[in-house]
Amino acid sequence: MRAGPSQEEVRRQNLGALLRYVHVHGATTRTELTSTLGLNRSTIGALTADLAAAGLVREGAPRETGRAGRPSLVVRPESDRVYAYALSIGVDQLRAARVGLGGRLLDQRGMTRPRGLGIVETVPLLAAFVKEMHESVPLDSVYVGGGVAVAGMVRREDGMVRLSPNTGWSDEPVADVLSAQLGWDRPFAVGNVADLSALAEHVRGVAVDSDNLIYVYGDVGIGAGIIAGGRPLSGHGGYGGEVGHMAVNPAGQRCGCGSRGCWESEIGEHALLRAAGRERLSGPDAVLTVVDAAARGDAMAQAAVRQVGDWLGFGVANLVNIFNPDTVIFGGTLRHVYIASAAQVRSRLNAMALAACREHVRLRTPKLGDDAALLGAAELAFEQLLSDPLDAAP
Repeated sequence: MRAGPSQEEVRRQNLGALLRYVHVHGATTRTELTSTLGLNRSTIGALTADLAAAGLVREGAPRETGRAGRPSLVVRPESDRVYAYALSIGVDQLRAARVGLGGRLLDQRGMTRPRGLGIVETVPLLAAFVKEMHESVPLDSVYVGGGVAVAGMVRREDGMVRLSPNTGWSDEPVADVLSAQLGWDRPFAVGNVADLSALAEHVRGVAVDSDNLIYVYGDVGIGAGIIAGGRPLSGHGGYGGEVGHMAVNPAGQRCGCGSRGCWESEIGEHALLRAAGRERLSGPDAVLTVVDAAARGDAMAQAAVRQVGDWLGFGVANLVNIFNPDTVIFGGTLRHVYIASAAQVRSRLNAMALAACREHVRLRTPKLGDDAALLGAAELAFEQLLSDPLDAAP
């Protein structure tokens, strides 16, 4: 029979739980921590003292109080001092940010990514962003690690980008190349952009009250981050969520994956631009041009938006029937497409999805906007610290 956890193991678990709560919820009173974590006041006091001594949180009086008597001390994450680097590699954009504990964006950089840019050219650009931001970091700051969001299939065990057809990458060790470029000891964790965006919106975005959600991310390709029962659903090896390759139209267009009629070929960037007669254009600005033209009354653009919106609802209805989510979020360029075609999406959903699955579903756009992927990548970087604060902290 296995022995129960030791007192030290319990203490470390409680330290992680307390730090995670403050990281997610921000400034929190000791009274709230006592109630939420189910621990007594003296234990909460001892835990916060340990975390404060490690430089991870600070305690102080509340800034405002309308109550009589001695106010409860407030525990705050050391957001300005404890930080991670978060990077995002999209089809059209490269972004980098320094993110403080608690999810605060402290600094960020970005640039347009030329399509077809290989890993050899991409990583030095991201490393240059990191080095530039690092020059202004206060001397007493604590770096806990880095995370990278990539528009592609990422192997969970080592962060290998197995396939990113829309960036032209295959079997690329992004984390290893980035670490070698920077020459730092702490490795970068790598995840899929839709998975990490879903995580960010679940932790501090539009889906904080949803334990079952789907974040559908779109640009040239289509993917989804799925959270079921409060846990990421990534499948064997981490390759789940490739909803863009769900077959929806056997008579449809040939997809970049080699199949025919994939959802991606009906709702992705190329599908919208082709239907609008603008197939020579590309990129998110081109998508916005079509959406804007539809809003101004352009008949061909309106027809294109309705057509893509109908297929968007078709696929969402399938996902709703399979996963029974509370919330479906439309990110990337799909945010603009959804806003312009919400009526078609909801109509198709009502026609195809089972009543028991659809009646409670909320269709939303991201609260965190384009920052969702960066904040999700930062969550990857903070995970070791939140799991065992005293072991991971310097």
